[in-house]
Amino acid sequence: MTAPAYSLAALAERFGLELRGDGRRLITGVATLATATPEQLSFLANPHYRAQLAASRAGAVVLRADDAEHCVSASLIASDPYVAFAKIAALFDPAPAAVPGVHPSAIVDAGARVAASASIGPLCVIEAGAVIEEGVAIGPQCLIGAGCTVGAQSRLVARVTLVTRVTLGKRVLVHPGAVIGADGFGLAFDRDAFDHGGWIKVPQLGGVRIGDDCEIGANTTIDRGALEDTVLEQDVRLDNQIQIAHNVHIGAHTAMAGCAAVAGSAKIGRYCLIGGGAGILGHLSVADRVTITACALVTHSIHAAGEYSSGVPLQDSRQWRRNAARFKHLDDLARRVQIIEKELGSKERKS
Repeated sequence: MTAPAYSLAALAERFGLELRGDGRRLITGVATLATATPEQLSFLANPHYRAQLAASRAGAVVLRADDAEHCVSASLIASDPYVAFAKIAALFDPAPAAVPGVHPSAIVDAGARVAASASIGPLCVIEAGAVIEEGVAIGPQCLIGAGCTVGAQSRLVARVTLVTRVTLGKRVLVHPGAVIGADGFGLAFDRDAFDHGGWIKVPQLGGVRIGDDCEIGANTTIDRGALEDTVLEQDVRLDNQIQIAHNVHIGAHTAMAGCAAVAGSAKIGRYCLIGGGAGILGHLSVADRVTITACALVTHSIHAAGEYSSGVPLQDSRQWRRNAARFKHLDDLARRVQIIEKELGSKERKS
């Protein structure tokens, strides 16, 4: 397959960028500043890499205007080089064309509705009441459960499971191994059951609603609601191995990095950034435009935009052990400080 090629002039016009250099130069791919060849385009978004500009062999670099004087190659000027680079790079990573139709090994229930333009891959199962809309591509070994809807132009890469009552909007991308619409972790402890009490499962009667243009990472799980739906608004982006519990509501344009977890009935606002490994406890609210740094644990609601962190920074192990040994004495130390402050205050008043 012949690699696509674009002139710099065409790229500048297509993405509204200022061109400095030979617009006839053809670009056939993208790469980093350190590895790019004269046929490839690179970018500079972080000023820490500015020193690499002089030695880079890239045919062109996407950068800000104030960095252009350091560039020995042709340049495309952008207010946000990373965003501009992402748009250009997408030209060199076209999604594979899906062939409309149902693979002979797939099982489609007679009660399901599959658009003629949809593609159903090998070993898929489409259950009764499922709706597959126009232009959908469902990769191998996916399960679309009863009452689920996959919106137009969405793509399920492979081994994706939509359990029941799941609605995907338009242009949703779901990566391999994701499970959407499984039971939420709803349990009630019955003290009269068995000899010493036992757990009673609470039926999960809600569903999952995912808005347009969302992306769900590999092996991520999104549980259906207990009574109402679990909701992801439009353009929510979830990384790999994330847990979204039942009845969580995530606002539009929020992005979450890998291994984050959100407990049941938490509400996260719009335009939030949740770092990898972060946790949000159940029934809490997080305001719009909040950034939660990696591995932070949110234990109370956040009512104002801003950046929030928790945890102990990485230390040398010997120093960590010394500090850890003192943790149990912190309460006693605080009480002693309070006593000293009272005594000092009393002496100052007497003097």
